[in-house]
Amino acid sequence: ETYVEKIVWLHLRDRQILGYKFRRQYSVDHFVIDFYCPELKLAVEIDGDVHEIPEQKNYDKARQKYLEAFGIKFVRIKNEEFLGNPNKAFSKIEKKIISIVEKESSST
Repeated sequence: ETYVEKIVWLHLRDRQILGYKFRRQYSVDHFVIDFYCPELKLAVEIDGDVHEIPEQKNYDKARQKYLEAFGIKFVRIKNEEFLGNPNKAFSKIEKKIISIVEKESSST
């Protein structure tokens, strides 16, 4: 767990983001998701510098596509994005939650 992941977990745990429960280091098939909300099928991935390497980008893209086949939606936040403006990073997560909830409520 990186420094940024520790900080993000402090804010995601205990239903602090719009009342939704997140789990950390959640396994789906043979992959581990940084943070996951089972109720929304929402993955929050924190991307450090290693995710800028072309091979890692390709791996991440294939991994995400595979997990999306399970109906999982993603929010990706770069370390520097979080460190530069944590409120904006958490707002990005909240906006994704709201869009999922709105989409689900309009389809029922």
